[in-house]
Amino acid sequence: MSRSNVMKPLFYTGAPLDRDEALRRDDGWQRDRLADANSRIFPVWREHNLIAAGDTPAAMALPPDGVLLERADVVVFLGLDEEGRACFAVDISALDEPALPNLAGAARFTTLRRVGALMDRGEGAILATARALVLWHRRHRFCSVCGARAESRDAGHVRACVRPECGALHFPRSDPAVIMLVTQRDGCSDRCLLGRQAKWPKGMMSTLAGFVEPGETLEEAVAREVEEETGIRIARPRYRGSQPWPFPASLMLGFRAEAAAGVELRVNAAELEDARWFSRSEIRDRRSIGLTLPGRDSIARRLIEDWLDEDEGEGKAQSEEAQPCPAW
Repeated sequence: MSRSNVMKPLFYTGAPLDRDEALRRDDGWQRDRLADANSRIFPVWREHNLIAAGDTPAAMALPPDGVLLERADVVVFLGLDEEGRACFAVDISALDEPALPNLAGAARFTTLRRVGALMDRGEGAILATARALVLWHRRHRFCSVCGARAESRDAGHVRACVRPECGALHFPRSDPAVIMLVTQRDGCSDRCLLGRQAKWPKGMMSTLAGFVEPGETLEEAVAREVEEETGIRIARPRYRGSQPWPFPASLMLGFRAEAAAGVELRVNAAELEDARWFSRSEIRDRRSIGLTLPGRDSIARRLIEDWLDEDEGEGKAQSEEAQPCPAW
């Protein structure tokens, strides 16, 4: 398999957990594990994870604490780690900030986006899972069918409407979003298409992306989003990989696609502030042109870096199979 068809492991993937579904419904086992000093508690406070102090950021797990668990808004069983210890996410967002230093000790609550790319991938994936599930609970306190209160069940993996006449069950969700690097070749060199939103930091540009709409395939979503935002029609969308993205609740589905011939770039100002073609040399020398790429923890960055790493021979072979691209 060619290197262009293999995506290296992404951040927030590969959590080293056995998500044993049967254990979620064993209330007695859950109670025993929450009283077991060997169990691991991963607290989440207002969308922040607990990170241990040190040269390299690390996930901070606490032993079960009765007072902490009593003050938790929700407790979610994440799974068994590689040593067989039960791991739980605990939402302590109701605590006031002055109470946190005593809880954290040498650790501190930090947004995962700030440290995720520096962490052990497995630990980062556990924290991402904890963050995603806690945030889902906070945003789905009521039944979307009848509006009554919904309560946590199955160790935090279901919310059930408490109204007997309804009883609807609600499950954690991830919103599918396509994210794609569009490339173009003029016969001697390649370039890729990057865009930016006005709210992003100055100079930052990234791959195009958008949510999948009902009744739409992933490939259709790729084509629609690219054309809506830039006027570019694409050929041969190719799936590359996926990444959980709990900021707040997406599953990013990565693609590569080639621009069709004879189509002019037209930026949709309602969608993007800017969009431009960049050569590999421009991206490698991005500081000189004031270009900033998305964070290293993102699939967007990985799509760009994988394209940069492709050798010219491989890139030429791929371009010959696609529709010819126009001159710049």
